[in-house]
Amino acid sequence: MPELCYPNHFAADLISAMVEVMGEYGLNETLGVHHVARPADTSLKRAYPFTALGQINSALNTVYGERGGRGMALRTGRAWFSNGMRGFGAMVGVSDPAFRVLTISNRCRVALIAQAEIFTRFSDQTTIFEETAGDFRIVIKHSPFAAGLQEERPVCHVLVGLLQECLRWASNGRDYLVRETHCTAAGGDTCTFVIQK
Repeated sequence: MPELCYPNHFAADLISAMVEVMGEYGLNETLGVHHVARPADTSLKRAYPFTALGQINSALNTVYGERGGRGMALRTGRAWFSNGMRGFGAMVGVSDPAFRVLTISNRCRVALIAQAEIFTRFSDQTTIFEETAGDFRIVIKHSPFAAGLQEERPVCHVLVGLLQECLRWASNGRDYLVRETHCTAAGGDTCTFVIQK
């Protein structure tokens, strides 16, 4: 199977978010654990391997400890959405004034669908939006943040942070609980994120 990749643009925005959260020194320490390189450019070429993102995720725990690494990953995910994903692709249309007159639940639905579409269209991260009577679900077939990892618990905290900030933005500041209930790093078939309405 060929290497799954993010576009360099996504990876560059993620690295910028990491600098915002932990500073240049913290970023260099994290990348240095597994000798992970920065993206070569900011193009949409799918060239930044999922394995590198899995190594970055693993390195956060090495540098900051399990609890600190989780906190850094959540904050990085939030900054990644705010400073990169919010202004990308389908998400641009979500900021239209007509979007703001929708109910909060509908705004959250539209924002999550747009985010899933961005990942699926521009990267090798197939992302599916699902909905039940009580919750929204994001199902990812190949999460880059679980790539190459074997853990006892879900590890895709960067994506949890990104989804939290996406929902906060769509709902004008409301905080939503986002739980990763299944993770491929912990033996799941997918990485599944559940958001209670």
